[in-house]
Amino acid sequence: MHRIIALVLLSFAATASACAVQPVASNRLAGTQWRFVSIDGTAPVSDRASLGFWPDAISATVGCNGMGGQWHVEGNRLIAGPLMQTEMYCEGPIWGQEQALGAMLVAAPEFTLDGERLLLRSSGHSAELARVQPED
Repeated sequence: MHRIIALVLLSFAATASACAVQPVASNRLAGTQWRFVSIDGTAPVSDRASLGFWPDAISATVGCNGMGGQWHVEGNRLIAGPLMQTEMYCEGPIWGQEQALGAMLVAAPEFTLDGERLLLRSSGHSAELARVQPED
């Protein structure tokens, strides 16, 4: 009986600690804007390539189509979706970067937030972003 109680308490403690971490990570991202420094190790084709976190929505573009939807954090993973995307015709390198970003976001990327730097990794893709400071 004591083992069962101990397991239940351990399970509760793990669940409670996981729940406590999530709002902190979400709060650190909510209301922030980021510009892409690299997508799969290559500089973004457009200077408009950006990612934004609002309290209830995420928005992203590499300079052609825009995508957005709901988001939240689970542990060290960014959960985005379902995502909606505009469907303009894009060709060349910007299309490849757009495809990489979309694949990465829907695959619950692992993220590392280190001050003014955000790293995303999933589905064979990676991105490095720099925080955009709000204008006064």
